[in-house]
Amino acid sequence: MHKQLLPIIVSFAVISFALLTGSLHAVEQALAPVASTRPNVIFIKTDDQRLDSLSMTGHPVTQTPNIDQLAADGVFFSHAFITSPICGPSRANFFTGQWERKNRQGFYHVSKNHISHELFDNSWIMQLKAAGYFTGYIGKHHATIGPAKERNAYMKENIDFCYMKGGHLGFDLLKWNEFKNLRHSSQIEGLYEATEAFMRPGKDTDYFFNNAHQSVSDFLHKRDQSKPFALSLNLNLPHASSIGGMGAKDTDPEMYRTLYNNVQDDFVFPDGYPNIKVPLPEQVFRQDELMGYYRTTNPAALLNKKTKMARAVTAIDMMLGKLRMQLDKMGIADNTIIVFASDHGLLLGEHGLGGKTFLYDECVRIPMIIYSPYFSGQQRGMTVDELVAGQDLPATILELCGVPVPDTYQGQSMMPLIEGKPVQWRQEVFCENLFTDQGYPRMEAVRSNEWKYIRYFSKENDRMKYLPDASIQGEQPVFEELFNIANDPQEQINLASNPEYDEVLARYRYRCQELVTELAK
Repeated sequence: MHKQLLPIIVSFAVISFALLTGSLHAVEQALAPVASTRPNVIFIKTDDQRLDSLSMTGHPVTQTPNIDQLAADGVFFSHAFITSPICGPSRANFFTGQWERKNRQGFYHVSKNHISHELFDNSWIMQLKAAGYFTGYIGKHHATIGPAKERNAYMKENIDFCYMKGGHLGFDLLKWNEFKNLRHSSQIEGLYEATEAFMRPGKDTDYFFNNAHQSVSDFLHKRDQSKPFALSLNLNLPHASSIGGMGAKDTDPEMYRTLYNNVQDDFVFPDGYPNIKVPLPEQVFRQDELMGYYRTTNPAALLNKKTKMARAVTAIDMMLGKLRMQLDKMGIADNTIIVFASDHGLLLGEHGLGGKTFLYDECVRIPMIIYSPYFSGQQRGMTVDELVAGQDLPATILELCGVPVPDTYQGQSMMPLIEGKPVQWRQEVFCENLFTDQGYPRMEAVRSNEWKYIRYFSKENDRMKYLPDASIQGEQPVFEELFNIANDPQEQINLASNPEYDEVLARYRYRCQELVTELAK
């Protein structure tokens, strides 16, 4: 049993009595914890950060000593997947603990769907609030909570410290009214400044609250220090939409102009680049339809992008280092859980492609780390190799905090894997792309440790349509890929048309259809 669970069991006994007696006030009292018995939680989400972007995962240039140390102190998940590899849907999956197939949360302008108030109440952060936590949300927001006309009012009004902007933030935060009260204009430094204001309200952070723009001032309550806190910190880097203005202002830290300039020859490009032929037929994808900042055909431009993304990842690493030092200074490091993950990866010339949504490993595999001061010595520094998904994080966070997991979650707690308990775990992970704008095709995939099967549907029929049920109803793909991941980890040899693998292809076609149907329920 976790050290922090005993008072929670007592609380649930009180809650049960309160429910029987009909006393709502008793329920609220039972859910109000003693701060020292519940761990704080900080969930850091980065944007477009690939698995191989860290020193520890083999990046030849980027230095990430603090992220690497977090993994050494905690648990690293070597096969962590984002099942809808694009910003809005992936973040909705984090909120709901569900696959997009179930929650139907594509980008609103295509799907016309939103996260209901009830589903949002089941999110990990709101479940912690119901259990007595002081909650915070900082940075990028890219999911629609409640009907679009509400403009996320329900989220803003219910999270205690809600300091966010919808959509892309860019590198210069001060161009947005929401962030006008910051002293730092550069994104990472500015969002860390907001994090400090959230964690340690006091005279030196009064300016942050007193100068807040009216668009956010009503949603910035000073932290009740008698409660544990839960913070979601959401960066919009190293996303390509935010690196363009990096280092443009004199007030930007020098590293954003010069870091890694002297080692640019060490950056690695895919074999055969830039003459890599896109392996997909034109009815599936055309490179010229891709967003301009994701195109990778120009070597000089791609090198510049790689350099800036490396600077951003190192800045995020430095921010994590400062955060852990601040927690230690405040005396709460030994009671604070830190979760680190990306919303998805990104193609940088592999397969002749750029951008996201594709279901190749460069897009769907992410760095994922969980640190808890309550992990045993044996658990610290361990690597979990099982196939896990972003949807597993909400359940894991709640279990670490001793809070029941809503039955609406499709993801499951990873604690049995961390604790080495016997558990029936998934043998495949299902991934999908239902976003049909910007030239991207609709796709579905099943990935095991040995094989990956991807099927594509006609982009001409799909443009700007949201079609989560089409393949359930029997629509046939226009193109398929089958890769032996064990022998071909870079997914270069498509075996789908090789008759020697007909049996494997048939098996994965069947499994894909099974998962499409099961996950929609």
